[in-house]
Formats: sequence, structure tokens, C-alpha cells
Amino acid sequence: MFNLNPEKIREDFPIFRRKINGKPIIYFDNAAMTQKPVQVLDAITNYYKEHCANVHRGVHRLSQEASVLYEEAHKKIGKFVNARFEETVFTRNTTESLNLIYYAYALRNLKKGDRVLATMMEHHSNYVPLLELKRILGIELDTIGINEDGTLKMEEYEKKINKKTKMVAVVHVSNVLGTINKVKEIGRMARENNCLFIVDAAQSVPHMPVDFKKINADFLCFSGYKMLGPTGIGALIGKREILEEMSPFLYGGDMIQEVHKDSWKPNKLPWKFEAGTPNIAGGIGLGAAVDYLKKIGMEKIRKHEIELVKYTLEKLSGVKNIKIYDNLNIENKGGVISFNLGKLKCHETAGLLDSMDNVMCRSGMLCAQPLVESLNQDGVTRISFYIYNTKQEIDIFIESFKKINL
Repeated sequence: MFNLNPEKIREDFPIFRRKINGKPIIYFDNAAMTQKPVQVLDAITNYYKEHCANVHRGVHRLSQEASVLYEEAHKKIGKFVNARFEETVFTRNTTESLNLIYYAYALRNLKKGDRVLATMMEHHSNYVPLLELKRILGIELDTIGINEDGTLKMEEYEKKINKKTKMVAVVHVSNVLGTINKVKEIGRMARENNCLFIVDAAQSVPHMPVDFKKINADFLCFSGYKMLGPTGIGALIGKREILEEMSPFLYGGDMIQEVHKDSWKPNKLPWKFEAGTPNIAGGIGLGAAVDYLKKIGMEKIRKHEIELVKYTLEKLSGVKNIKIYDNLNIENKGGVISFNLGKLKCHETAGLLDSMDNVMCRSGMLCAQPLVESLNQDGVTRISFYIYNTKQEIDIFIESFKKINL
């Protein structure tokens, strides 16, 4: 037994006290957004009530207090993934983190004919910018294919990485299939070929232990709202030596150390990449979210999700007319299951689950259209789990599923 009690955890989440049509909310859309515990809500409210001032811009008490809270949040998030304070840049989300890399690094360092390697399971935020680099710079963009079981065709890396390859980008955990990709092995191949290595960790950092140094990525990106934190805050973790060489992404206040009539000097890391007044409350809220997750333990969170996925798949094995879009080993799968039911469109399935029993899930292209279209042209339905989900909720989902399937 690993001692994670979702019923006890649920007491910290005000939203689960809500009833819709007399029934509880069954929230299975955690890959898109997680719910927020009162500890995070209180941290945000406390900043506005007790310490509301701008950071790094005043010698008065409130500004100093706000600055300390904001900087402590950076330290917490960096430590959470085994990165240094100066390597921890706050952004709005994973999308902005990835765009920062592509605008501030790739546009300035890549040229026509350079190769960039991604995968067929990338989220739009890690693929569309590469298409833009192809259009603007004339880079060569290639992708790694997917096996029938939902894993990457790892043998293709040896064939597709060559001397012209300058950048390798990969999603750590697929938001469609739940595939946990072998980022350490991919990173090793990237290192051996002197390629910049970028990891989209939006679906891994909230759900399992992630170690920036052990992965040996150049950049690691994730979002706060997928890990109990508020919206509008995320992180770009980058190797110090690379961040120091890069030009800023945005220009203005706080990203500068000094400005003269004809020159300026950038601020030290990480503030060099945080122009303007930041999302102070969001950063403090994300720090509180990390405190909450650490108190539970990331290993326990991972084990809990494995148990939920295993239980769900066992229950679904007795359901007729269902198509599940992977055949992954449970140890190689995150807390995500994508499927379709009979002749129903994915939105019809999701709508019926919601209207009948308040089972809330995601449907459509899941912001990964190249992958989803290869599975089903009309999209898929997805359920995804987190720390507060229970087997009892899964039982309700299964019964609701059976009603739809009559």
C-alpha cells in the first residue's frame, strides 16, 4: 500500500462540494486543467490581501515582501524538477515557454537546410512553431513515427539524426495516448550529435518525478494549471549557459539591468526573460501547488494513477463497441485513456456522459491533430486522472457508458 487517500485529498478542493442536478461532479479532464486546492487559493488571496505590490521595483515593505514570495516560488519550482534558481524562468504556460525557445533561440541560430526532428505525437504548441520555422527559415522538419501499441519508433532516431540535425524536440508524455517517451535515451542521442534537446513536460511534471539534470535536456517546459496551480503561469527550465547566451524574448521593465541613451544591459537570470510586471500571484500560487504535491509525494501520485488506469481498462474490457487507441504496457502509460464508442461522434459521447451523470471529459482533436486524425478523422474522447479521482467515480463512468451503449 502506498497510502494516498483521494477521499481525504478531495476535502481540500471546494469544487467537489458542488452538485449539478443533485449529482456530484466527476472530473476526468485533468490533462487539460486540474482543480485547485484551498491551499493554492489561499496563497493567491493572501498575496492580494497582505502583500499586494510590484516585485523588484520598490524599497518599501510591501514590494520587498512580494519580491521575496515571488523569488521563493522560483526556488520551489526549480527544486521540484532539480534545476537551479537561475535556470527557472516563469512564463504564462508551456506554449509560451516553447515559443520563447523558438523565437529567442531558433530564429536567431538556425538557417536554411538545418534539420529539426520532432514526433508525430507532439502537441500543437510544440509543432506549429516548427512549421513556422520551416516556412520562415527553410529548415527541414522531420518526425518520428508511432508503433501500433502507441510507442515511438525509437529505431528511427538513429536513422534520422545526422550532422545537419540541430534540434530535437519531444513530448515527454503524450496528451492523447499517455505514452511515456524514453526522453533519457532520446536525449543521449541528441547529445551525441550536438543537437539542442527540448522536452515538452506539460503532462509529466504534474504526474510523476521529473529530474531536469538526469534527463539532460537543454530545455524543459510545463504549465502550472495542469498541476493544481492557477492559469497564466508556467515554467521554462533551461541550462544556464544557454540562457545566458540567448537574447531576451521580450523587452521592457525588469529584464534590463541598466539603460542609457544608446545602449542597454540585460538583467541577470532568470529576470532577463521575465519582461514587465509578471504574474506575481500566479507564481506564488504555483509555489503553493508544488508544496501540496511534494507533501503527497510524486511517486505516490504516479502509483495512484497507474491503479486508476489499470482499474478503468479492466472495466472497459467488458464494454462492447469501444475502441481504445493504444495498447501500452501500464508502466509505460500516463493517466490518459483515449477512445471512441461505436458509431457515436466523440463530442456526442462526451456530451452524453456530461448530461447524464456529470462525467466531464475531453473530446475532439486534443490540440494534437496530426496524431488524432491518424487514429480517427472525427476526433476521440479522452478521460484523464489526477490525485482526487477515485475508483468509485470510475464505476459511475462505466455505468454511464453502458447506458449510452445500449
